[in-house]
Amino acid sequence: MELFIPKGYTPLLSLYETQTAIGMMKRIFEDRLAQALNLKRVSAPLFVEPHTGLNDDLSGAERPVEFDIKETGQRAQIVHSLAKWKRMALHKYDFPAGEGLYTDMNAIRREDELDNLHSIYVDQWDWEKVIGVESRNLDFLMQTVESIVHVICDTADVLAQMHPVLKSDLSRNVTCITTQALEDMYPSLTPKEREHAIAKERGTVFIMQIGGVLASGKPHDGRAPDYDDWGLNGDILFYNEILDCSVELSSMGIRVDSATLDKQLTLSGCDNRRNLTFQKMLLNGELPLTIGGGIGQSRLSMLLLKKAHIGEVQVSIWDDETIQTCASCGIGLL
Repeated sequence: MELFIPKGYTPLLSLYETQTAIGMMKRIFEDRLAQALNLKRVSAPLFVEPHTGLNDDLSGAERPVEFDIKETGQRAQIVHSLAKWKRMALHKYDFPAGEGLYTDMNAIRREDELDNLHSIYVDQWDWEKVIGVESRNLDFLMQTVESIVHVICDTADVLAQMHPVLKSDLSRNVTCITTQALEDMYPSLTPKEREHAIAKERGTVFIMQIGGVLASGKPHDGRAPDYDDWGLNGDILFYNEILDCSVELSSMGIRVDSATLDKQLTLSGCDNRRNLTFQKMLLNGELPLTIGGGIGQSRLSMLLLKKAHIGEVQVSIWDDETIQTCASCGIGLL
């Protein structure tokens, strides 16, 4: 846990202005994202049953918040994300190819670090879209990435018109680079330091192929084996000038088909998942081919409203030192 206070930082908007700007930003972004990717809004669960295999284990080490249901005796888990649930929903609702869904995803990630960019409360737009086999390629992935980046930049421009102090400085030009090329470029840096370095140099970056082992013998970052295709996924990063670091706004990718899932389960030592409901349906070819991802709501709010701490745009729980330090520096936590 490390709190960073930017030198000379002063919030550009009051608490009241911040709240109204967040509401406006979310409405603008949702409408433009739905139009750009042909998505329809749906309702989504806050918790799922463990035996379904629908909960995501992210990097594979995070423990979900779990509880029992008094009336039924069943156990339920707060979702980490909705990557698998969305694909099942597209199947259940019979969405055609070329159409998709989006929803609000709220999660508790109790093991996340607490700092300027991280909270145990996670809010994001989760989206998923049905695609044909001809779209499972890099060109289609990059077209989708560029569409999302343009929606983010368009939203920033509208907010800047409403609040001139929020002058937009985001780059629409996306630098695409694989995790292996990034390791080759910065061999002496850690994966997170590489992300900061490339984002500071290029502005807007899509780091591809996350999950597999690199030449160094380690992966760039962890990815569960049963939703993203590790060869067709990535993270969208923007450079945050206030914090002088990269900010990951979206983790996304073309999802595994049956062959890729079979391979990645074996590579990751997760063959025990083959009998879970979701994974079994995927291996049997019963679920549609899809692309999808999550886009952080609080992180986007931070970036567009030029905030130094995620607690300025969301309500969460913080340690006493963070609360006291932020208060002494004029940073108002919600």
